Amino acid sequence: MNPLKSAWGTIISGLVIAAVIGLATDLTGPDSARIVIWAHVIVGIAWIGLLYYFNFVQVQALAEAAADEGGPGGAGITKYVAPRALLWFRWAALATWLTGATYLLEKGNFLSAFALGQAGSGDPTYGLTIGIGAWLGTIMLFNVWILIWPNQKKVLGIVEASADEIAKAKTTALMASRTNTMLSLPMLMSMVGAHHGFFL
Repeated sequence: MNPLKSAWGTIISGLVIAAVIGLATDLTGPDSARIVIWAHVIVGIAWIGLLYYFNFVQVQALAEAAADEGGPGGAGITKYVAPRALLWFRWAALATWLTGATYLLEKGNFLSAFALGQAGSGDPTYGLTIGIGAWLGTIMLFNVWILIWPNQKKVLGIVEASADEIAKAKTTALMASRTNTMLSLPMLMSMVGAHHGFFL
């Protein structure tokens, strides 16, 4: 069976290849922190990938579908695609935050990160840099669960809402999503930069 014929087969194959490379290049073997960071990267890719999909693909596609008189409209996206994408989006966001926090705890850097290098043990530069990313990720997680998801439920008709409530919900969800897209860039730079000793 070809693993590339399913999404899960593709992901598992990628993980196997990454594990083989990891084991071949690091003879100390995997530890729990390394496994957590792998999970953090995988779910983080899902979260940010879906965030970019919503902002750069779906929003524009729905606007074009609404403007296309006589076209198929956006019902297929709003009925089938958006609810599934939002399911993966919100749980990937939570999993990303939890795995990141777990990694910081395992490495003894949780307090230092959230105190921006001003408390706890470890390198204060690392604490500051990773802390910027941790705080930005926390703000983004808040936006997903408190602003985007409750308002998208109104937009998609998952919960009842008046026309005025739906219009307001669209704006709130869009602005929270755009804020997350904006914050994702410095967040990613600080996450990568922390391991290099500076903000990238």
